Amino acid sequence: MNLVRSELLKIRTTNTWWIFGLITLPLWALALLFNWLQAETLTSGNMGDVPADQADQLEAVRSAASLAANIYTNGQFFGLLIVMLLGIVVVTSEFFHQTVTTTFLTAPHRTAVMLAKLAAAGVLALFFWLGTTLLNLVFGPLILNAVDVGAHLDSGAVWRAVALNGLAYLLWSVLGVGIGVLIRSQIGATVTGILLYLGGTIGAAIAIGLLAQKFGDWINKLQLLVPSLASSLMVSGTEIPGNPPRWAGAAVLIGYAVVAGVIGVLTIRRRDIS
Repeated sequence: MNLVRSELLKIRTTNTWWIFGLITLPLWALALLFNWLQAETLTSGNMGDVPADQADQLEAVRSAASLAANIYTNGQFFGLLIVMLLGIVVVTSEFFHQTVTTTFLTAPHRTAVMLAKLAAAGVLALFFWLGTTLLNLVFGPLILNAVDVGAHLDSGAVWRAVALNGLAYLLWSVLGVGIGVLIRSQIGATVTGILLYLGGTIGAAIAIGLLAQKFGDWINKLQLLVPSLASSLMVSGTEIPGNPPRWAGAAVLIGYAVVAGVIGVLTIRRRDIS
């Protein structure tokens, strides 16, 4: 616990966490505006002609549980990117400020230090999740009532989505720490993380969509292999026909996080830090 408190103190005494917090707020607001417009479109009924093979998917997305879950987990896309970058900074700041040698001389058990960094990154990620969730709980009912859906705060599906969103935040912070260990350069790790997240998400979504049109809807199940797409599956308020189940998205993301954490611990134990 002393090591975890030490890592949290390092974070609190730098500008990093609140700078990321200031970045998160406008991104959250932008996502809220987009989701509001999307909810209005879906509930308006003016969707035009929908292909028969997509009708079931559209009905699932337009369901009250799905719309409510989407609003109450608003900001996930950018939020996960932010906590991943925070996880990267938790590790790479030691190399950037050349304090890593002092850290390991003070606490020579590298595994314990690495676990403390994972725990500190996880606490910070949950802090960001809690902040965005509270904002969503304030503004979400207003938006849902405006589109005649209702607040749905008594829905178990909504609260499951909110809880799984917290799990996604936690796991992405672990992925960030793993990237930070593998790429010690703060700039290099940050740029790599952003490119993998944004490029991987957009590129995979386009590729899977094109392949699904050519080879069939079963291709959509491959989105499980993309961490960010697996995260979005976790917070859907209902099962979407043709898509993998929510629990599968959670299982795959947990697998990625475990691998990243293990690689991070093994790498930091063997790497020369002089």
